[in-house]
Amino acid sequence: MILWIILVKEPDCRAGKFYLQTINHKTMKNRNAALTILLLLAGIFPDLVQGEVRLPRLISDGMVLQRDTELRIWGWAAPGEEVCVDFAGDSYHTRADASGGWMVTMKPMTAGGPHIMRIEGSNNITINDILVGDVWLCSGQSNMELPVRRVRPLYEAEIAGAENNSVRAFTVPRQYSFKERQADLPGGRWVAADPETVLDFSAAAWFFAREINKTYGVPVGLIISAYGGSPAEAWISEESLKEFPEHYNELQRFKSDSLIQAIEQDDKTRIDRWYEKLRLADEGYMRPGITWHDFDIDTGGWGAIEIPGYWSGTPLRGTNGAVWFRKEITVPLPASGLPGTLNLGRIVDADSAFVNGTFVGTVSYQYPPRRYTIPAGVLRGGRNILTVKVISTTGDGGFVPGKTYDLSAGAFRISLEGKWRYRIGAVMPPLAGQTFIGYKPGGLFNAMIAPALNYRLRGILWYQGESNADRPREYGNLLPALINDWRHNLDSVNLPFILVQLPNFMEAKAVPGESNWALFREAQAGALVLPATGMAVTIDAGEWNDIHPLDKMDVGIRLALVARKVAYGDEKVVFSGPAYKAMTVRGRRVILTFDNTGSGLVSKGSKRLSGFAIAGEDMSFIWARARIRCDRVIVRGKKIRNPVAVRYAWADNPEGANLYNREGLPAAPFRTDR
Repeated sequence: MILWIILVKEPDCRAGKFYLQTINHKTMKNRNAALTILLLLAGIFPDLVQGEVRLPRLISDGMVLQRDTELRIWGWAAPGEEVCVDFAGDSYHTRADASGGWMVTMKPMTAGGPHIMRIEGSNNITINDILVGDVWLCSGQSNMELPVRRVRPLYEAEIAGAENNSVRAFTVPRQYSFKERQADLPGGRWVAADPETVLDFSAAAWFFAREINKTYGVPVGLIISAYGGSPAEAWISEESLKEFPEHYNELQRFKSDSLIQAIEQDDKTRIDRWYEKLRLADEGYMRPGITWHDFDIDTGGWGAIEIPGYWSGTPLRGTNGAVWFRKEITVPLPASGLPGTLNLGRIVDADSAFVNGTFVGTVSYQYPPRRYTIPAGVLRGGRNILTVKVISTTGDGGFVPGKTYDLSAGAFRISLEGKWRYRIGAVMPPLAGQTFIGYKPGGLFNAMIAPALNYRLRGILWYQGESNADRPREYGNLLPALINDWRHNLDSVNLPFILVQLPNFMEAKAVPGESNWALFREAQAGALVLPATGMAVTIDAGEWNDIHPLDKMDVGIRLALVARKVAYGDEKVVFSGPAYKAMTVRGRRVILTFDNTGSGLVSKGSKRLSGFAIAGEDMSFIWARARIRCDRVIVRGKKIRNPVAVRYAWADNPEGANLYNREGLPAAPFRTDR
């Protein structure tokens, strides 16, 4: 056997090191001998045998790095392996530690690009198309997660103009971990905005990034790490959860793999059995060769019901299971055969829709809008039949009022509101809810935040709270704890943190009263005592019948205004609407003063202010009269002789609250009786 070993001395970042270039032998019969010699050489020259350098998913093609700060690039290699990073004309050297981890700290960069980064160890990695600008971590629950495609009907023009290579997003897949912090994210890649890719961006984050990019002319990177339905405690580290014993103890429980497996298996078995029993019991499928979504069936025994509406006020009250609905419409000949769109608003809980017996779409849970495409050739001139099978799993089913219910094809459009025929397919006992393991304390921090802690940021955007809204007092402690926890772990004590105050939601009340959502908004505002924090007020951007309001452009614009003040130091920008400052009682009048009045207070959409309530010493609130005088608001109650407190927009859904500044930003809800 002949063994050739060629040692090559590399220049620049490899100076002084020799590397194994080629091993060759005349025959393959003595492979073991060759390997033995190689292992002996490794003992003499340990640098000859090395593991591959690996990088976290964030450090990848198309990434945006934070400008004007020291940058961290990190990864993994063989213990003791030398790693060299070349970037923007500079070389940085380090060695992997005993566990294989390595990191280099690079000097600050100005905004720009694209750049190329080369990382060399035993293998070479090239990262292309790197921009330097501002990076924002965007986190929370579903209203941060909500993609542009869900709000598309409102923003077709904005989406069509979304081609912008300087705005990029990295969307973190949902994942949880209770035992330990994960070293890397579960997936994701950097994607530049264009009319197609932007559909998967967080809508709130994209509108924010668009404003920042337009205002400052720098690339903007979005790390979107959000999880629908998640409570705040899921995003807090184990160390900081010690302040909250109940949540800390729950985290300890869920470190058990067997517990998680048992819960998931029990849930799956129970849910699968429920749906299987429903399928077997559903009379809509009982007759051979005939289903209730067929075009021609006998509906003589079917009832009639008004749609939209919840079932609680109808003969279907209390029904869980499957209910079939049918409606006949007339389509003019010019629309015959055309592709169409079927809008069915929102439905509680799940639905399957058919047009003339052809399946056109399904949604398995209550929150998404139902927008179904009708294929070409399905619609007929004249009589057409729409069929919707609704599955109600628990509580009150129905077609959510206030949403759009129509069918369109070409120039033809018809409202679907009004009388529908219905028949119960099967009645089932309520289905107990699923256990969402990802909502348990600490799990999302470990899996979706901890792996990104080395990445340098300009700030954090936080849109979360609906899942904690029934615990406003606790949230007053949870949110500051989360802010301090993330800043500590990111090694940035004054990292800007900007939150979205929850918008209006649920049915409006005719008289003033107590409200958990009002208390919760107050708890959110309480976090502003921390330095470098800000809040976007969205009390006018919600929908009474939808916890996922579509107006995400105003949310993004207002977040950007707050960021200009908090993160970019713009002292001239009007970044907020009026914020309550103080009250003075003069006889039967209460005089309120405000911060952030901008160029003046206004009552939007009306000459009269509304949304104010006043109380005397008995603390029984009634609606008040209010008027603007200069930058003050004068409030009085018809029957209140000795006023002691005023509240504004103090409700789940404070209809009519119309105090703004002239810049068009709404006043934050408040009470003077804290």
